[in-house]
Amino acid sequence: MNAVPVIVRRVAVPAAMERLLAGGCPPLLARVYAARGIADPQELEDGLERLHRPDTLHNVETMAQLLADAIERNERLTIVADYDADGATACAVAMRALRAFGAHVDYVVPNRFEFGYGLSPEIVRLAHARSRPDVLITVDNGIANHDGVAEANRLGMRVLITDHHLPGPTLPAACCIVNPNQPGCGFPSKHLAGVGVIYYVMLALRAVLRARERLSTELNMASLLDLVALGTVADVVRLDGNNRVLVQQGLKRIRAGRMQAGVAALFDVARRDPARAATYDLGFVLGPRLNAAGRLTDMTLGIEGLITQDPARARAIAAELDRLNRERREIEAEMQEDALAAMTAVTGESFTATVFDTGWHQGVIGIVASRLKDRFHRPVIAFARGNDGEIRGSGRSIRGLHLRDALDLTARRHPGLILKFGGHAAAAGLSVREADYDRFCTAFEETVRDLVSPADLERQLECDGPLAIEETTLQSARALADCVWGQGFPEPCFFDRFRVIDQRVVGGSHARLRLARANRVFDGMVFNARETIPDTVDALYRLDVNEFSGTHALQLTIEHWSPAQGGSGPV
Repeated sequence: MNAVPVIVRRVAVPAAMERLLAGGCPPLLARVYAARGIADPQELEDGLERLHRPDTLHNVETMAQLLADAIERNERLTIVADYDADGATACAVAMRALRAFGAHVDYVVPNRFEFGYGLSPEIVRLAHARSRPDVLITVDNGIANHDGVAEANRLGMRVLITDHHLPGPTLPAACCIVNPNQPGCGFPSKHLAGVGVIYYVMLALRAVLRARERLSTELNMASLLDLVALGTVADVVRLDGNNRVLVQQGLKRIRAGRMQAGVAALFDVARRDPARAATYDLGFVLGPRLNAAGRLTDMTLGIEGLITQDPARARAIAAELDRLNRERREIEAEMQEDALAAMTAVTGESFTATVFDTGWHQGVIGIVASRLKDRFHRPVIAFARGNDGEIRGSGRSIRGLHLRDALDLTARRHPGLILKFGGHAAAAGLSVREADYDRFCTAFEETVRDLVSPADLERQLECDGPLAIEETTLQSARALADCVWGQGFPEPCFFDRFRVIDQRVVGGSHARLRLARANRVFDGMVFNARETIPDTVDALYRLDVNEFSGTHALQLTIEHWSPAQGGSGPV
C-alpha cells in the first residue's frame, strides 16, 4: 500500500505574478503567492481593516443584542467549550471578553472520556447543577446537538450556539445560532475556526455595549488575537484571506511580546523564541501541548492556563501541559506500532483503512489516524473502546473524499449502524457498537469505493519547482518564515537534485546531511530517516532557519527524497 508519491508542480499564473512584482513583491514570494491563487498585491495586506465585517455573519447582531440584554440583567452565563485547542482558545476569548464587559460568566468543558463531544444532555445537566445559568453559550460545538439544546430548554436555560462545523439537515432549537456554514449565512469566509466565530461575536457585542453606553472597560479586542491565531492554526482550518489576517495579526503581537501569560508560558516550556514565532510554532509546538490536556485528562487545565493573569500560575500549568504532551507522545508511539502491525492485513486494493484495539487510548486515536493517513494515503478511522459496549472512532481523510459526507452516506445506507457522527471534510468522529465494528468496516469501504476513484488514492506531493541557486539563502528562508502558511495555503517546497557528500545520524533517528548543488554546499536534515541516503538524490525540501547557540544558518529540510534517476523535474 506504500505507493511511491508523484511530485506535482504548482503553477504560478504569469499575469498574477506580474501584478505582484509590479506591486513590489519580491520575485520568490511573487512566484509562490501566484501559485496559491493570489492575483493582486492587496490580497497580501494584513491590516485588521481587511477583515470581513462582523455584520455579514448571519445572526451575529441578534446574538450580540441577546448577550447585552443578559449582561444588563446580571444573568448568569456559562460557556460550554470543546476539549481541543480550538475549543480551549475560543473559551478563553469568550471568558476574557465577557468578564471585561461586566458579565457574570463561568465555563464548563466536557471530559471526552465521560461526556463525549459537544452539548450533550449530560453536560447540560452538569452546567445546570453547578451554577444554574440563565444562558448557555457554546463555542466550537452545538450545531449538531439537538438533544442537548432540548434538555437546556426543558431546564429553562436559553442556548446561544457559536460553531463552525457543518450542520445536519435541521438545526437545533436554540435561541440564536452563529455559524458561517449554516443555511442563509452570507459571510464570505466559510473557514472560520470556532475561536474565529466567537471573536466575531465578541466584536459585535462590544459594538452593542458601546452604543448602549454600557461598557465598563474599553477592551482592545486585538489583545485577544494571539488566542485567535493559536486556535485557528491548531484546528487546521483553511487559511483563506480572512484567516490569514487573523493569524498574521496574532503572530505580530506574539513577536512583539504582547500575548497572554499562558501563551508566553507555552513558548517558554517549549524553549521557542516568541520573537521569531511562526505558524509552525502554533500548529506543531503550542497546539499539541494545549491539546494534550484534552487528550489525556481534562481541557480545564488548558483553559485555565489561557485565562489566568498570573504568570507564575501560567508557567506551572504550561509545565504540566508539557509533561502531558511527552506522555501523549509515548502512548502514541506504542499505539502507532500496533496500528502499523494491523495495517499489514490491509491490501493495496483497499480504499480505506479501519483499525481498532481494545487497549488504545481514546484521546490519541485521532493522531494515530492522521499518521496512518499520511503514510498510506487512504481515509483512516482508528477506534478505541468507549463505554456501554460502544467504540469511538476518529477519522482523517485524503483530498477527494469529504469524510463527514461519507459517514452520512454510510449512516443513511445502513440505518442504526452509526450511533452518532460529526466533523469536517478532512476529519470526523463517530461511535458504533463494538459488535458492529466488522459490519462498519465493510460498509465504510463500500461507501468510499462509490465516492472516489483509484486515482484519488495515488499520493501526490506538491512543490514549487526548482529554486534558483541565488535564491537558496538564509535571507529567503527568513522571508518565507515571516509569512503565514497552513492548510489551503501551504508552505513552499522546492524540488532539486543534490549530491550527498556527508551524512550522520543525530538524535537517534534523524539524518544530518551535507548537500552539494551548483558548486555550493548546504546543511540538510531528514527527520525520522529510515534508511541510508544515496549519493545523489532528487529532493523535495523546505528552506528553514537553523538556530543553534545564538547563531542562525540556512538549513534544507528534506520532506521527501528518491534516488536520482533520469530526469529530475516534477510532472
